[in-house]
Amino acid sequence: MIRKLINTPPKTLKQLFRNKFTTVIILLVVGLGGYFGYQAISGDNEAARYTVTTVERGTLTVSVSGSGQVTVLNQVDIKPKVSGDLSAFYVYKDQYVKTDQVLATLDSENAERAIRDAEIALNDAKHDLSKAKEDYEEIEIEAERYLVTAYEDGYSTVSTVFFELSDYIKDLKDVLGTEQSTKEHITGYELILGRNSIFTQKLIDDYDLALDFYNENFEFFRTVFRDDDRDTIYQLIINTLETTEAISLALESARHMYDAITIKDYQRLRNIALHIDKMQPKIVSDVSSVYPNISSLRGIKDTIDDTNKNTPEEIEDAELAIQSFQNVVVKKEEALLDAKENLAEYNIYPPFNGFIAEVGDNIKEGDSVSANTVLATLITWQKIAQISLNEIDAANVKIGQKATLTFDALPEISITGRVLEVDVIGQVSQGVVSYGVKITFDTNIETVKPGMSVTADIVTEIKQDVLVLSSSAIKFQGNSYYVELVEVDEQFAQQLLAHVSGIILPKPPKMQFIEIGLSNDLSSEIISGLKEGDIIVTSAINQTNQTQQTIQNQGFRIPGMGGGGGTRIHQ
Repeated sequence: MIRKLINTPPKTLKQLFRNKFTTVIILLVVGLGGYFGYQAISGDNEAARYTVTTVERGTLTVSVSGSGQVTVLNQVDIKPKVSGDLSAFYVYKDQYVKTDQVLATLDSENAERAIRDAEIALNDAKHDLSKAKEDYEEIEIEAERYLVTAYEDGYSTVSTVFFELSDYIKDLKDVLGTEQSTKEHITGYELILGRNSIFTQKLIDDYDLALDFYNENFEFFRTVFRDDDRDTIYQLIINTLETTEAISLALESARHMYDAITIKDYQRLRNIALHIDKMQPKIVSDVSSVYPNISSLRGIKDTIDDTNKNTPEEIEDAELAIQSFQNVVVKKEEALLDAKENLAEYNIYPPFNGFIAEVGDNIKEGDSVSANTVLATLITWQKIAQISLNEIDAANVKIGQKATLTFDALPEISITGRVLEVDVIGQVSQGVVSYGVKITFDTNIETVKPGMSVTADIVTEIKQDVLVLSSSAIKFQGNSYYVELVEVDEQFAQQLLAHVSGIILPKPPKMQFIEIGLSNDLSSEIISGLKEGDIIVTSAINQTNQTQQTIQNQGFRIPGMGGGGGTRIHQ
């Protein structure tokens, strides 16, 4: 018993060493299986997840911000905002005036002409846009009309051609003879043209090929109906064209063979001479009549090919033309709005209620005045906001622009106002140039006291009904802008927009180059390259080992945007 126990271990070790190769293989398989299994399980966790936004249509507003204090204005010079001739002047000293009272008017003939010109230009642009849309619809309608006609004609032509093809095949068989007389005819041709003549051999080869085409296509033709899908009809047209061309080649070979035989040659063989006299005119006629069939089938095929090839390009060009004309219409609308706003400047109103302290020296109707001409001096005790802007922001500010005012001491109060005055000469402090801007209050609120800190957001530009996209989704490549466009079906698009934390896309986003227009810190106007509702990537999230790395474009900032800027989207 003891001996048996002692002898057992060596036997077991010996077996293990004998099978060590097998053991290594098993361990490798288990190890690789575990590795790839882990990769399969963890693969989805490492896939990129995307957060997205959509292109919307709305109003884009650009503003600049500045801070300062509330002050009291005791007098202000009344000046016209445009140059022109005074057509009326209603001001006299010590007069009490109100903000809705016209103090003077300028000759507005040029301004009214500018409005008429702008209206004409806008109507022309709208006409061009309407014509572009009609052209777009006409392309689709015309292309469909061509295709419907081509497929109808194609099937009808094939049906007609097949009856003639059967006659051509019969004539070729007669040239060669029936099964019983074929050898006799071929022998007769060879006696005239020589043994293994290239004419007879080519005819036989071309006939065999044509017969194969005919038999195969005839079987296919029997399975095709007029109302079958277009791909099937197109294939039938192609097959019939190839068959007709093959039969035409065989007919040409028969004609060439007969042309090589002279009257002197075949008069020696009575039977073959009679056969040639019978068949040669038929072959010549067949050769002439087969070409129109080839021409008809080829013309139908070319019409289908050209329409299917050119229509997408024509549609794309038409879409670009529509987009271009839409941009022109927007610009003409803006030009008309500017012209109308300019006309309003020809009526001069006081910025506040107050008394006329002085009237400009020798100002009278008919005088030419400019934006620097002082028409009168108004005395008032009106609270205003006096802020400071850097030189870049100040360059975009104009008298009359709207502003929103907020106050540190009164966070619940927000009032509107308009730019009253912009310093002509800037102040330099430590190498920085700044300009003072005065803003009137549209509403006089008693709780707003002189000396309070105020922040003003001045609207410098606004565009309505434009395509708007978050600036953070726009990227750079050289001098071009592009976005990552997500192309998915509508159902998956809804899932994408619902997952604010990101979702894995079924396929990578597409790089789409775009043209941008007006921009602020938050959003940008899309002029071309995208349409309303397009889904755009804003960030990509890579998940690895329970940690997240977010790669996000920080957007771009238009120089001189100041600290403000915002977008209001109106559906």
